[in-house]
Amino acid sequence: MTEGPDEVAPDGAAPDSPAAADRLVLAAAAADWDRLGPLLDAEPEVRDRLAALLTAYRGSSRPGRFAAEAARLLREALPAEFGDGAAGRLVPTAPAGAKAPSVRGFVAEDLVVLLVDGHRMAGPVLGAVRDRLLAEPAVAPDTVGARGPDPGGSGLIRLPGPGGRPRLPLFQFDEGLSPRSVVLDVNRLLGADADPWGVADWWLSGNAWLGTAPARLLGSGQDGRLLDAARLLKEAD
Repeated sequence: MTEGPDEVAPDGAAPDSPAAADRLVLAAAAADWDRLGPLLDAEPEVRDRLAALLTAYRGSSRPGRFAAEAARLLREALPAEFGDGAAGRLVPTAPAGAKAPSVRGFVAEDLVVLLVDGHRMAGPVLGAVRDRLLAEPAVAPDTVGARGPDPGGSGLIRLPGPGGRPRLPLFQFDEGLSPRSVVLDVNRLLGADADPWGVADWWLSGNAWLGTAPARLLGSGQDGRLLDAARLLKEAD
């Protein structure tokens, strides 16, 4: 396996320590998920066991044990990638400022997102977008459903959070948790059902044409401008 720069946290663990090596295996699997994911799909028992270990890794105050078990499972299931042979050997380095063992910017937690949460918002670029969007105020589907609207209806953005549990960004609703009609119109126009992350990012990021993030204009009587901005984006595509 050909790797880019591999980063190891300056947390007291040497680059060749077992703890760093285990997390490096998980990071390497995340970095090469497009190729390795299908190999694990062919071994459902291994994939399910790995998902359980990664879930425990995320929720533990002492995740090292679960990282070790997950890395061991990958070494056994994919020896050509992570075994002791030359083809599977990973050699980490420790550049200044590194915070976690990583491969091409992917860290162990990205493997949790890819396998357990079930989406591709992982890695050095998309992971940062994921964290920013999931930090925004959101509401659970059950809370919305209890008020009447169908939380699974077309036109609502649903972002998978930890464990794949859906979160509905709060800007989509009025104070009574009824979906805003302009939000539904824009979401359908931009294809939120197929690309919820991209459409959520459009709503919550600065927009040069509007002069602010579109979500900030909701409830201000500027629904027409929001629709025009969405149509401009659609036409540019």
